[in-house]
Amino acid sequence: MFLASTRKVILSSILFSSSSFINNNSQLVTQPHHHHQTMASSSPTQTLLLLLIGLTVFIFASADPDMLQDLCVADLSSGIKINGFPCKDAAAVTPADFFSQGIANPGLTNNTFGALVTGANVMTIPGLNTLGVSLARIDYAPGGLNPPHTHPRATEVVFVLEGSLEVGFLTTANKLISQTIKKGDVFAFPKGLVHFQKNNGRVPASVLSAFNSQLPGTQSLGATLFGSTPPVPDNILAQAFQTSSGTVKHIKSKFQPKK
Repeated sequence: MFLASTRKVILSSILFSSSSFINNNSQLVTQPHHHHQTMASSSPTQTLLLLLIGLTVFIFASADPDMLQDLCVADLSSGIKINGFPCKDAAAVTPADFFSQGIANPGLTNNTFGALVTGANVMTIPGLNTLGVSLARIDYAPGGLNPPHTHPRATEVVFVLEGSLEVGFLTTANKLISQTIKKGDVFAFPKGLVHFQKNNGRVPASVLSAFNSQLPGTQSLGATLFGSTPPVPDNILAQAFQTSSGTVKHIKSKFQPKK
């Protein structure tokens, strides 16, 4: 409520200031003196600059507010639902709330895709709540794939710990931007864009991923479209992928839980 009111006040101020500035410059134009005409000739640029500054202020006012306290350790057991997690009682906070050894060792990659993502986010490190950062370790068997997916709430930056990978992301103009990266290299995946990593080597590979979100979220395209509950209707997927319903059923069977 307060944030919405603040936005309205800022926007009103921007519009009032812009109107006043334009009216003042219009009055300058009507004056016959050459000096006033010179001042008026620069008014469109000045007005545009004023509007851009005002818009920038408005955008920042619309962003999430900064932290209002030193820490807000997530109370993961709370039944209260908010954007994030409620704060744990400060008296109950311990060093363990900020500590994890979960990504110290390679993860098991004996699965369908030959890759495993191990998160170090607010769900495993409650102290990350409201801090806007998290990590993950990704391990790849030879030939392993982290299939095409997106992170709707974060940009991702990977640092290669071992091996080499073919990585890439797709822009909204359907342009593939890809690169082969090796130990010590860094590659960035913009927020929300579809991306992947593939180990084409003969030895295992691993990366450390950093995110600008305490819980970036992941949507794997195959699992999302063909393994959702309730399922996406076969005829929709068949038309979208220009294939038959029989083929869709076959693909869906690959994404069903193992019995």
